[in-house]
Amino acid sequence: MTVLIPFAGLAPVPWKNGGGNTTEIAIGPLDAGFDDFDWRVSLATIAEDGAFSQFEGVDRTLALVDGHGMTLQIDGEPTLITHAEPVVAFDGSSEVRAKLNRGPTTDFNVMSRSERCYHQFGRRRLSGDSTFIARAEITVLFLAEGDSLQLASDNERIGLVRYDAVVLDQGTVWTLEAGQATIYIVDVHYYSDEDDDDDAGMYD
Repeated sequence: MTVLIPFAGLAPVPWKNGGGNTTEIAIGPLDAGFDDFDWRVSLATIAEDGAFSQFEGVDRTLALVDGHGMTLQIDGEPTLITHAEPVVAFDGSSEVRAKLNRGPTTDFNVMSRSERCYHQFGRRRLSGDSTFIARAEITVLFLAEGDSLQLASDNERIGLVRYDAVVLDQGTVWTLEAGQATIYIVDVHYYSDEDDDDDAGMYD
């Protein structure tokens, strides 16, 4: 079933260390918490320099959405996150510290528990109409940039504004209609499913 997730209806929760807040967009299973989720997608604001929480057995992807980015020290190795290089993947058990470049940042976060499933992250720039097919059992599409996006299939039409997300049915063909926009795409694959390595080439 297609599920629209309006960002305006979500509530941010402060980090334990007070250095920012996190807004949960989607999680599996639906009643899961931080200790027992299979996968989790969220939007976080980092307001000050500091350490990330550690998640043993979890793979993470972080993508810059807004702000001037930061430098992440991942197990002592620096990684610069900017609009030119906005995406980084790392082990959730790593020691990670963030140093902001120029003020707070807003970041898209994906986590998957490696013993149960894995995720693929994609970024796609839109201009005009294009076609999209959700290949995975679970696909989350997030409007990272752009004022609005229309999704149309044979049976549905859905409108998104910035920071809205939608969980898409597997195999449905969608037309994406946007002036200028950037979407982030998260595919979640459970190990009981047949892996499809060809999916990795569908995003730019």
